[in-house]
Amino acid sequence: MAKKQRVFVVGVGMTKFEKPGRRDDIDYPDMVNEAVTKALQDCKLPYQAVQQACVGYVYGDSTCGQRALYPLGMTGIPIYNVNNNCSTGSSALYLAKQLVEGGQSDCVLALGFEKMDRGSLTSKFNDRTNPMDKHVEVLADTVGIEAAPITAQMFGAAGAEHNKKYGTTPEHMAKIAYKNHKHSVNNPYSQFRDEYTLDQIKNSPRVSGPLTKLQCCPTSDGAAAAIVVSEEFVKKHGLQGQAVEILGMQMATDTASTFEEKSNLKMVGYDMTKLAADRLFAETGYKPSDVEVVELHDCFSANELITYEALGLCPVGKAGELIDSGNNTYGGKYVINPSGGLISKGHPLGATGLAQCAELVWQLRGGADRRQVPGAKVALQRLGGAAVVALYKLGFPVNKSNKA
Repeated sequence: MAKKQRVFVVGVGMTKFEKPGRRDDIDYPDMVNEAVTKALQDCKLPYQAVQQACVGYVYGDSTCGQRALYPLGMTGIPIYNVNNNCSTGSSALYLAKQLVEGGQSDCVLALGFEKMDRGSLTSKFNDRTNPMDKHVEVLADTVGIEAAPITAQMFGAAGAEHNKKYGTTPEHMAKIAYKNHKHSVNNPYSQFRDEYTLDQIKNSPRVSGPLTKLQCCPTSDGAAAAIVVSEEFVKKHGLQGQAVEILGMQMATDTASTFEEKSNLKMVGYDMTKLAADRLFAETGYKPSDVEVVELHDCFSANELITYEALGLCPVGKAGELIDSGNNTYGGKYVINPSGGLISKGHPLGATGLAQCAELVWQLRGGADRRQVPGAKVALQRLGGAAVVALYKLGFPVNKSNKA
């Protein structure tokens, strides 16, 4: 079996995330042009250097990936359209990494974008099996269905189950939202940049279970991109000073326990996240305790709480203690979602995973400005839908600051 090549991110770029429809003059090719141009400028490469492209989006027709890239150059390269719900952008990055790692290409564009409908996510096709039918069945069998967005019900039920099983409280989830809104104040790319008190978060309108409005991510428009390259490409183009290595990346999907155990914690993805994380740390030889900065999937505050334990950032049942100790923010063991996370930065499904990648690249380079995590050397990323988990570090450590 051929030895795997080292894989690096040398350029990242993104747009500001916006409320859907806020800028009707901007369509998805415009957002893509901005994000990809920024990524190329970051590494001083022309678009013609890109040999293949993996393009993620959910809201769009089947060849939007090709159309999105027309303004940058019609160079005839292979373009793969990727749709994997919340993990769409991370899945595009995962595929780009595999293309480079396997020696198929030296320079691959990983891109994600979204121009979403306003309001909660809904099914588009009502004449066939709903892909969430088994998830809804678990929800109905355990707590019932109410008049609220279905994903909020799922994660609200998972949060309530964690409260009952491990003694956490709704206040722990509110504290997560408080932290992420506070972090977003320093992120110019964030959809929301308002800071709230803990009482404001707890007393905002209830959505489902313990979740209030300020603990739920919004729908968003936006784009993000990463230039993924081989070690040979890095050295050939003199990009060692800004190359961030993808140490490892793992994807997992639902296991039988997702539905068989009639647990909402399992139903929203705990086991597949743990499976992907365990494989990642085994592959790389790193441990959760080696990580300083994390970007993870906080579509709802309950999901961030659950994910702490699935990733091994704390023991099972101890997420509440991690939150109360302040070890999930500046000054603590980890800084989790310094960008503001999905709750505040926004969640354009196709772009989110690549926006997380961009944030972690800036953090590791020391270029995250007022949200910089001091001394960040190892970064962890996680998104769901399918669980995609990645570890990053500077590929060729140098004393250099590259500004975001």
